[in-house]
Amino acid sequence: MEKVKIGIIREGKIPVDKRVPLTPKKCEEAMQEFPGAEVVVQPSEVRCFTDEEYAELGIALQPDLSDCDALMGVKEVPIDQLIPDKTYFFFSHTIKKQPHNAKLLRAVLDKNITLIDYELLTNAQGQRVVAFGRYAGIVGAYNGILTYGKKWKLFDLKPAYLCHEMEDMQEEYFKVKLPPIKIAVTGGGRVAGGAMEVLDKMEIRKVSVFDYLYKQFNEPVYAQLHSGDYNNRPDVEVWDSPDFYAHPELYQSTFRKFTKVTDLLLACAYWHPRAPKLFTEEDTRQPDFKIDTIADITCDVDGSIPTTKHATTIPEPAYDYNPETGGIEPAYSRKDNITVMAVDNLPCELPRNASRDFGRNIIDYVFPQFFNKDEGGMLERATIAKGGKLTERYKYLKEYAEAATV
Repeated sequence: MEKVKIGIIREGKIPVDKRVPLTPKKCEEAMQEFPGAEVVVQPSEVRCFTDEEYAELGIALQPDLSDCDALMGVKEVPIDQLIPDKTYFFFSHTIKKQPHNAKLLRAVLDKNITLIDYELLTNAQGQRVVAFGRYAGIVGAYNGILTYGKKWKLFDLKPAYLCHEMEDMQEEYFKVKLPPIKIAVTGGGRVAGGAMEVLDKMEIRKVSVFDYLYKQFNEPVYAQLHSGDYNNRPDVEVWDSPDFYAHPELYQSTFRKFTKVTDLLLACAYWHPRAPKLFTEEDTRQPDFKIDTIADITCDVDGSIPTTKHATTIPEPAYDYNPETGGIEPAYSRKDNITVMAVDNLPCELPRNASRDFGRNIIDYVFPQFFNKDEGGMLERATIAKGGKLTERYKYLKEYAEAATV
């Protein structure tokens, strides 16, 4: 079997990210399952798994990774830490032409680096195979409930990032005592699934969209809302999901009916910039606008949730939006404000659990490609740059990269 040496790089981006692509046990499992694989780890003082935890399982700690065939990280690699002529796996956040990463892509090309982006690793059906979405949903829903409880002085939950593992966080669920509020969860993917896991374990009952809209309950309930529940195309009577995803600009939001009955919104749905926003800032000023707490788990600034004015941080996760002035105020300032939780790196709050799930996907889907000559083309589809050039699929990034000065 062909030999492949994989190096787990030290995360260099600031603010620091404690997650890892492979935990110590996943490194051990990868080498047992794939005898041709050798995994080494660059020492790090910030990882959620210590150097000692890797060393105890016989995983080699290696400061210099220049002899590795592939290098795996999580977040963007600082330009001065990129090793020329190497193959890198990380979330590059370049495919939407994100302005802050144009220099990174330019450096990747200049240094003759092969860049494979986790976000682009898909199966034959086009579905992503590695992601942290489930944990974004889990932590985001927890933060949403925490924020609501704090706003109304109902209970005080321990922040997720102060919990060692998810099991510690789940112990906090017993503190949750909610009045008969209605919680809306948007989306149908991994993020929404993670959010609903939390609500289910808190024993908050799921109800149909119809019952959510038109019935009263004497207990807290939630409903899962899909795109067809709050968007329509004026010239078409029957909902058509493929059409919505192909032509979101032809649709209008019907979410207003939900703002009249919802107390807490957990926004988990992917949003396209051409799609309508869920509601407007003007809507928030209407007397029947009921939502007072929003967990924008997808955290698109100026995106689907117009009250998301900026991303928040893990230590200070919330702020207040004043509907009357349209301004931002400190969290929990006034009960008439809308309190917004908009942390943009939620999985970092439970890094050990999130890393275990991610590593499972890496072993199941990525490692086999190293040894089957990339059967099915998964790695090829996810390769943004190779040999100092953009690959055919990502040629549209040419001007974006060329305009940057490193």
